[in-house]
Amino acid sequence: EVRLVESGGGEVQPGGSLTLTCAASGFDFDSVAMSWYVIAPGKTIEWVASINPSGTSTIEHWTVKGRVTVSRDNAKNMFYLRFNGLKVDDTGLYFCAKHGDASWLRGYTDRGQGTQVTVSS
Repeated sequence: EVRLVESGGGEVQPGGSLTLTCAASGFDFDSVAMSWYVIAPGKTIEWVASINPSGTSTIEHWTVKGRVTVSRDNAKNMFYLRFNGLKVDDTGLYFCAKHGDASWLRGYTDRGQGTQVTVSS
């Protein structure tokens, strides 16, 4: 059974930092691309960042580029999103998702329940 469990969310002030963590199990973690998505208040789901299976290639949405670092530890089946310089507009439910293969270009096959990030002063 595929299981994706996020943690690390919370309430931070603008300019603050957070590291979101995704613990994965139930599939060959080092064989698939992984992504982070967000559901902001009043908005639909939006893609944030992705990483290839080996962790050697990443891509980020232009709104967060330069403020996030996405990484993974295949030995631990863990996936991370380090967020710096948080803005109020970054508020939302962040969840991790697995893709069906090494490409992040196709939709995800499974997702976690998410972890809430709230940025406010």
